[in-house]
Amino acid sequence: MNRVQVLQTDPESNVLVKLPVLSSIPLRSGYDRNKLSRYGDDCWDLTPAVFRENARRCHCTVIFGSLADPVAAEAMRAYLYARLNVRLPGWSPLLPPASIRQAFNHMKRFFEFLTNEQDTLSLAKVDQALLDQYAKVTLASKRRQPAANVIMLKPIWHLYHYRAHLPHGGLKFEPWPGQSAASLAGYNSRIYENRTARIPEAILTPLLGWASKYVQEFSRDIFAARAELSKIEQQVEQYAKADRDLSRKQLSAIRKARIKSWLAERAREGRGIPVWAQSINSASRDKGLGTPINWRLLNLVAGVDTKLNPGSHLGLQSAMKQIVKVHMSKYGTERGGFNTSISLSPDTRRPWRPSFDHKALKREERMLQTACYILCAYLTGMRDCEIQAMRPGCLDLTRSEDGLIERYRVRSTAYKARRAVGDPADWITIAPVAEAIEVLELLSQPAAASHGIKTLWPVLNSKPTGKTHVSAEIVNHLNEFRDHVNAVLAHGDRASPIPTTHEGKPFRITTRQFRRTLAWHIANRPFGTIAGMIQYKHASVAVFEGYAGSSHSGFQRQVDQERRYGQLDDILEYFDAHQVGDSFSGPASTRIETTIEGVAQRLSPLPARIADRGRLRVMLGSLAQTLHVGVLADCFFDPANALCLKATTDQSNPQPALCQPTKCPNACIRTRHLPAWQSAADNAKALLKEKRLSNMQRSALKNELDRIYQVIHENVS
Repeated sequence: MNRVQVLQTDPESNVLVKLPVLSSIPLRSGYDRNKLSRYGDDCWDLTPAVFRENARRCHCTVIFGSLADPVAAEAMRAYLYARLNVRLPGWSPLLPPASIRQAFNHMKRFFEFLTNEQDTLSLAKVDQALLDQYAKVTLASKRRQPAANVIMLKPIWHLYHYRAHLPHGGLKFEPWPGQSAASLAGYNSRIYENRTARIPEAILTPLLGWASKYVQEFSRDIFAARAELSKIEQQVEQYAKADRDLSRKQLSAIRKARIKSWLAERAREGRGIPVWAQSINSASRDKGLGTPINWRLLNLVAGVDTKLNPGSHLGLQSAMKQIVKVHMSKYGTERGGFNTSISLSPDTRRPWRPSFDHKALKREERMLQTACYILCAYLTGMRDCEIQAMRPGCLDLTRSEDGLIERYRVRSTAYKARRAVGDPADWITIAPVAEAIEVLELLSQPAAASHGIKTLWPVLNSKPTGKTHVSAEIVNHLNEFRDHVNAVLAHGDRASPIPTTHEGKPFRITTRQFRRTLAWHIANRPFGTIAGMIQYKHASVAVFEGYAGSSHSGFQRQVDQERRYGQLDDILEYFDAHQVGDSFSGPASTRIETTIEGVAQRLSPLPARIADRGRLRVMLGSLAQTLHVGVLADCFFDPANALCLKATTDQSNPQPALCQPTKCPNACIRTRHLPAWQSAADNAKALLKEKRLSNMQRSALKNELDRIYQVIHENVS
């Protein structure tokens, strides 16, 4: 008899209580299946079966004591055990261990509803009327989107389909026959747009800029400061050996001599007493000095290990405080105290930050790790779980026969629509990501070795207890990175801070936004501001190629989806522009204006700005599907009339390089295209100044210039 059958037939036996919860799920290496959580445990910890490095531990555990009703707790155990170990083909796959808390919370809400209605939980007494009441309460919430309501309702169907695997039975009847959770909640994935927010360009541009600075410029200073601190700490170990047999009086004298020698060297350089680079709470031992002295650096210089012997702290000694006070009266103070020189920022031609101290170094290392994440997340299209699965040595360089780099390939693990353990996968990427990975390998190695793990994303603070992987904390780090840049680095007229708000509301950066934003920009804004920093053409080709052969997550499919969303937004912008009096030019302008006017008349007497935007999207949907935003003109693509297809074998898509915007029936020119036309006019005028031009070339240039001026005149007037 298998374990699921024991669960079904003998719910009171000791065998059931002792069953391992993860009876049929692969485990990470190093875990003994005999020591895993058992069915009867009050707390289930499923982390041994969670392979994703970015998973939160709290998401992998459940505590049954949080259910006040013991009957509900027992029903919850049986339900979760069945979801973890019983696969129902055509209905539900095995529940991923990382989703155990989510499944617990969703079913807990339903069980608590039933307990309030029945006094004690009894699935046998549930009828359709009670389910209708629960659905009404769930769908009445104004805070949840329809997709979230689907997730809240779906467990009810689970209680019916898993009824044969629950010791006390599940629902005896099919809930809402013929309906699904999606239809009940009124959710259609084809109608509702992806709710993940895109990072606004005003935020993304400086965010990428500062991340690139950290990786390409600031990292050298950070590594140099770490090397300096390591050297000081090694010196402390040497002092400890040398001072082992000294008397207390001798120890005090030699430490005082070391401080005096160190301060004398600083005096020759005109340097003051080190204070913390950023304000901290002033310790009581600094009373009389009036400033938070960096006693930690002074203790290390003197060879004092305050962790082993707190009583030796120099800040507790009056004589040492007097020495510090005398030096400070002559030379003042210095923020930080490390000797590492700070590079000049290319924007301001000033040091990019104050001198380092211990706290500043830890903070900047964390910021550097976050900067690497930003570049990897935005320029690869990888999901967070795929990024955090990267390990040392994951970067491959493919070179041509002449030694030039042809492509960068990142090896990691794909989890979407894969086994729980994931599958090896490759992503083709571009040079900035390769630079970030090289920096990450140097940055992560000491912390990863201290934790005893192999990853590029360890917690950099190497404490013996606590988390070892960054995991979900990366979201806090992303927002901390922005705040740190704004508070410490973004000073001067030429340095750009990173906005913290969008459309008047606080904007919180999350990991999911990067993938969607990249897809959006590749699909809809290939000529925007960001394109000046990142070569989208290269990124697009690289990301498409990487996903084409390695991941079912389908980044290209997401780009296509974002293009459809973008086309709808763009056509609505066309509609709004036309309603406020903007005019269009180009061969397609008359057709587009006629279509928009027809839609506007059908919407009358409603003003355009307050019209039902959903209805407007539907009415303009067919026109939106043909819209492709361009540099010199927008294309409302109709293959039958497209001049660009005359010289190409690909008849399915417009060919921007072959566009003839003043002749093609599909081209529509607007005011926002004028800068590109004006630039073309300037180039033509510059060429006409060449004396070596033939008469034929000069005549062709003049004709082209006349054509450009005609376009500019039509749009300006």
